[in-house]
Amino acid sequence: MGEIVLADVRTATEHDIVVEWAASAYPGVDVRRLADVDFGALDQQTTLIPARVVWLPPVRKGERRVALADAIVLSNPRRPPAFRQQAIRKLGPDRMRVVEGAPATVAELGARHGLKQAEGTSFASFVGMQASLAAERAELELVGTRYKVPRLVAEQISSSARFQSAASVLAADLGRSAASVAQEATEKMGTFVATQSRLVQDVFTSTFSGLYERAWTVSADLDTLGRLRILNKSNSLVFLPSHRSYVDTLILASVLHDHDFPQNLVLGGDNLAFWPMGAIARRAGTIFIRRKFGSDPVYKFAMRSYLSFIVEKHFNLEWYIEGGRSRTGKLRPPMLGLLAYVADAVEALDEADVMLVPTSIVYDQLPEIAAMARESAGGTKTPEDLKWLFKYARAQREYRGEARVRFGEPISLRGALDEAGSGRARLEKVAFRVMDEINAATPISATSLAGFALLGAEDRAYTAREIEDILAPLLTYIDARKLPGPDPSLCRGLGLLTTLSELTDAGVLDTFDGGPEQVWSIAPDNHAVAAYYRNGALHHFVDRAIVELGLLAISDGTAPPAPEGLLAAGQAEALRTRDLLKFEFFFPPKEEFLHRLGQEMDLISDEWRTRFPTVEWVYDTLFANAGMLLARRSLQTFFDAQFVVASHLSKLGTVDVDKESVLADCLGLGRQLAMQGVVQKDSVSRELYDGAYRLADNRGAIAGESDDAVAAARRQWLAEIGILRSRLVRLAAIEAEQAAQKREDDR
Repeated sequence: MGEIVLADVRTATEHDIVVEWAASAYPGVDVRRLADVDFGALDQQTTLIPARVVWLPPVRKGERRVALADAIVLSNPRRPPAFRQQAIRKLGPDRMRVVEGAPATVAELGARHGLKQAEGTSFASFVGMQASLAAERAELELVGTRYKVPRLVAEQISSSARFQSAASVLAADLGRSAASVAQEATEKMGTFVATQSRLVQDVFTSTFSGLYERAWTVSADLDTLGRLRILNKSNSLVFLPSHRSYVDTLILASVLHDHDFPQNLVLGGDNLAFWPMGAIARRAGTIFIRRKFGSDPVYKFAMRSYLSFIVEKHFNLEWYIEGGRSRTGKLRPPMLGLLAYVADAVEALDEADVMLVPTSIVYDQLPEIAAMARESAGGTKTPEDLKWLFKYARAQREYRGEARVRFGEPISLRGALDEAGSGRARLEKVAFRVMDEINAATPISATSLAGFALLGAEDRAYTAREIEDILAPLLTYIDARKLPGPDPSLCRGLGLLTTLSELTDAGVLDTFDGGPEQVWSIAPDNHAVAAYYRNGALHHFVDRAIVELGLLAISDGTAPPAPEGLLAAGQAEALRTRDLLKFEFFFPPKEEFLHRLGQEMDLISDEWRTRFPTVEWVYDTLFANAGMLLARRSLQTFFDAQFVVASHLSKLGTVDVDKESVLADCLGLGRQLAMQGVVQKDSVSRELYDGAYRLADNRGAIAGESDDAVAAARRQWLAEIGILRSRLVRLAAIEAEQAAQKREDDR
């Protein structure tokens, strides 16, 4: 029996410092390096105490931090070279600390080695790895959890019994040797494992903060951050942010860093791994992965092994579940691949779990929207390279308002999987729940409401008073629903003028002040940009819009009667409308959806449960709520896009279709119909046509059992869209009549 201080040191100076510390902390105990220990000769009850020297950065502006200058001169204050350590020891002793990791006996370490490590792995190497990790945990208590980074990743994974066993199974499937599969997987792991450096992390944070600090003031949901910090003590957190900008990752990282969260490991596409950004970002925690790797089983195995390690060790992850930036302002359909790997990791580890954190990031203004709108209208995407980065950085020099980071309700992945049942739709249910929570947490900005007001049925200029009249009842509705709305002062009076001025300066709006009153309109060819701002808030209004369309259907008898009565008929009509929009918005399960519609009806009329919905009653009810009728401004764009695709497919008859050709033809048809005033200008969008195409495919209007069945499905879809567009026209007439009545009353 006895004790040994195991010195995890790099230099003679560090060894001397640990010896000096041990003389005080553990008098008479031997201090040895790993290479100096003969584990075969040790008593099994010998206790090993790992210890290391921690070097702290100098105090700069009141805090210990690393500066860009340190990286420029190739100096790392956290790992000073041997020739500088003696000077620091004499001149800056406050920068030195010795930390000790949790001790363990040789017997305990032997048991761990036998349980977790593959047969044949070195016990001495295992002890060294365990000592280093224990010292690392002790170091984090000193420097802060924000610097928690995975160490010795490839070594830990490739030497584990679980990895070697899984490699053997895969090798048998591929008809290869287990050793060759394990070696290839380890090599491929080396292409994406984030080799994090605290120096690069500090420099990356301080340097690239310039990409957003001048442009946006960042605000965060502090209450939820407090809850997340508690959850993070026992679980990995998987942050799943909405993706609107290249700076999303930087802004979320700054929020978490400022509140002492460990740095996320960020999964990103390898299109951004260009020099020198790729090397820097990898050392700052980015895991660059191939966009597609389904045909490479060894790469897939390596990625799954890495994610299992991250989950087991409670590191935090981050990726964009949409797969790419939104081109429309709405959430894109979720990509399930990475979620499937993490789900596999959770279920493969006994009692392991991760907490999914739905995260919304919203900007008052976003300069890159114009480029994304051009791409959505059929333009080509600018490739990301160093030249692109410099150009992008220059564009962030102007102040563009607030960037808001908000978090939805955290979701236990294990619990969500259990609730989702089994089958192919299981992961999709979990993903849709995440998307619904992101939407619920997304705040409504003043710029969103301005776009909502100006993208009306009439493509014309509006005075500030007219815009304020449109927004006033909308603010009342937002307050009644307790939605995360904007500061109301930004939507009226001088605040509204400021909002409009900011959008004008950004080129989204045009203004004319040469007449008695100043007026604003959407700038030519910028309807898609204005729609992007509006669409960021639309999901909050969709339930209300569906209710309005359902009321018209019931009152005029176009809703098919239901045996259970009018309420059931109205619910069936709402579900039909929801089905038409299922590739545009994320809806909760049926029962919750219908419950939400009931809450919307309570706001429209407190007597709806007892009144028969005659044409007159519906008209009077809608007229009384005309200022808060949301269907036309919320849904016209999407039904217009569906109208274009359905019209084009119907004219094709039974001809086989190619998706890319259909989308290209629809862009041309859409532009024509927009110029003719048949559809709204903001509905001309490849992204929207893509959603409509997926809906057509889902309804059997692309391919089916026979040409006749496909043709019938196309006609049926076009007819349904025609009915809904006619209802929107009726709602527009009600709004126009109510507006005329208001003008008359104001005289």
